[in-house]
Amino acid sequence: MNSSTRATARTTWVAVRAMLLFTLVLGVGYTLVITGIGQLALGAQANGSQLHDDDGTSIGSSLIGQSFTDAEGNPLPEFFQSRPSAAGDGYDSGASSGSNLGPENPELVAAIDERRRQVAELNGVSLAEVPVDAVTASASGLDPQISPEYAALQVARVAEARGIAEADVRTLVAAHTTSPFLGFLGEASVNVLELNQALVELQAPTMDTKER
Repeated sequence: MNSSTRATARTTWVAVRAMLLFTLVLGVGYTLVITGIGQLALGAQANGSQLHDDDGTSIGSSLIGQSFTDAEGNPLPEFFQSRPSAAGDGYDSGASSGSNLGPENPELVAAIDERRRQVAELNGVSLAEVPVDAVTASASGLDPQISPEYAALQVARVAEARGIAEADVRTLVAAHTTSPFLGFLGEASVNVLELNQALVELQAPTMDTKER
C-alpha cells in the first residue's frame, strides 16, 4: 500500500468516525435531550396541547378548532358554536386552508348571507347583530377561537338549552377570554373547545346527582 492509498484510507476512516460521532451527538443525543426537556417542562404543549375529559379521553386540541354539530351537521344548541371552516369538510387538520374566494365573489357573498341568517335564527337576534367571525372562515380553517362578541351572542341560547343561569355562562365566557398579547397585539378571543368543556364540567355534579 503506497503513501497515497494510506492517506486516503486514513482520511476516509476519520470521516466515518466523525460522521458516527456527530450522528450520535446531534442525531440521537440532542434529540433525546430536547424531547426530555419538552416533556418535563412543557409536556402539554409538546404533546399537542390536548384537552381530556374526566375519563382521561382526549377530546381535541386547544390549538385546533372543531365543530359542535349533530350527525346531520346541525348546530347543537347546548354548545357554543365555532366560526365557519373551509378546511376540508370543516376543521380537517389535514386540509388546512381558507376558501381563497375574493370578498366580491358571488359564491362567498351568498354563503355569508346564508350563514348570517342561520346564526341570527339560531340565537334569536337580528341580522345586524351577527359579528363578522360568525360568518367568515379563518385563513387556516382551523382557528379555535371566536370573538368575545360572538360568544356573548350565544350566551342566552346556551343557558336556556342547558337550564342554567345566563350569569353563570357569562362568567365562564369571561374566564376563557384571552386578552391581546402584551395588551395590544392581536384581538381578544375565546377558545370554543375550552369553553364548552368548562360548561360540561360545570354541570357534571348536577348530572351525577340526578343519576343517583
